[in-house]
Amino acid sequence: MSLDKAGEVDQPLWKRLLWFAALWVAGVASIAVVSYALRSLII
Repeated sequence: MSLDKAGEVDQPLWKRLLWFAALWVAGVASIAVVSYALRSLII
C-alpha cells in the first residue's frame, strides 16, 4: 500500500475498477433514460 500526498491509503485496483464500472453504467443508464424520455415527448 502506498500513501499519497494527503496521507490516505490507495484503494485496491479491483475496488477502483469497480467504482469506475459502476459510475460508467450509471452514466449510460441515465443518458438512456433521458433520451427515451425526450423521444417519447417528440414522437
